[in-house]
Amino acid sequence: MLNSGCQELAETAAAAFREVFGAEPEGLWAAPGRVNLIGEHTDYNEGFVMPFALPFYAVAAVAKSETWEFHSTYGEGDTVRADALGTSAEDGVAGWAGYLAGTAWALNEAGYPVGPVRVAIHSDVPHGAGLSSSAALECAILIALADLHGHEIDRGEAARIAQKAENEYVGAPTGVLDQSASLLCTEGNVMFMDCRDLSREQVPFDLASEGLQMLVIDTNAPHRHADGEYASRRADCEEAARLLGVPFLRDAPKDAHLDDDRLNRRLRHIVTENERVLDTVKVLEGGSVAGIGDLLTASHASMRDDYEISCAELDSAVDAALGAGALGARMTGGGFGGSAIALVETAAASKVEAAVIEAAAAKGLPTPRVFVARAAAGAHRVA
Repeated sequence: MLNSGCQELAETAAAAFREVFGAEPEGLWAAPGRVNLIGEHTDYNEGFVMPFALPFYAVAAVAKSETWEFHSTYGEGDTVRADALGTSAEDGVAGWAGYLAGTAWALNEAGYPVGPVRVAIHSDVPHGAGLSSSAALECAILIALADLHGHEIDRGEAARIAQKAENEYVGAPTGVLDQSASLLCTEGNVMFMDCRDLSREQVPFDLASEGLQMLVIDTNAPHRHADGEYASRRADCEEAARLLGVPFLRDAPKDAHLDDDRLNRRLRHIVTENERVLDTVKVLEGGSVAGIGDLLTASHASMRDDYEISCAELDSAVDAALGAGALGARMTGGGFGGSAIALVETAAASKVEAAVIEAAAAKGLPTPRVFVARAAAGAHRVA
């Protein structure tokens, strides 16, 4: 069942399509952003992750056309037209529309031929907050193009296709977590996924029954890694795996050690983060959400100290939340900016939010935006 917010987004996307293209869309498709509960930077190491979909969506109003036309409602609106997609953003479609064009290109490359469409995109997934606004764009257009061209694509394969769009067309070296979460998560559950074979299990995530809430803290800190730092971490992991003689760090022994300090810390994060994901599954399946708090906090310490992907804004948010009584807190997403999450008792949510905002102000940092997250439905056709 659609939440009202998604329905309103769909109506706005359809209205934008009519205004820009003077016709009705053939359909509307929605894909959500995500929060990763735990399991950071493990995806491209073929490890374990636990995301859930947020009730924030990118909605694509789409119809077949003679040429590629991409319209966005962001800001004052922007329309990009292209006679051909090219093979990358450099020789094809750049900017926000590159995520849409890249997905169409990747579908063709994967043997699912698609032709030109007109698209009007409307989204309320926060941009730059580490909540996968780009994956939401990719997954919304992917399921739209598949439906319009009569392709039945397994959702796991679809995630790989959308990842290919981001890796090869856009040029961002991300893992498969974001696209998998947007396509595969289900309402009321957190998804435990093995990034090696994309096997997955939907694990109930009933915060309300324990009087808990999950706060998402958008620090309003811009991502500073460009893609360079992200690529650097991935290269470190590949080098560490090579030195250990294993295909991926997921395969490293628990007691593995490298003489190079930096690479050893990258190794330690991946090994211990995979263990924390598995421990989180056990705790949740044992019927306790509150019991994962310490695992979340330990994950943040590992990302801050061993993987070195945190920043002043994220550390401030996590420390302030814990100081105000959060059961656990961690940064979420790629790092170097973006968002943190905090597991809190519902009665303490306002206190934690105030503490996070006050701490940022005291340090001269941007004012965070805090909202309550719930596990929402994955990508779907709206109408």
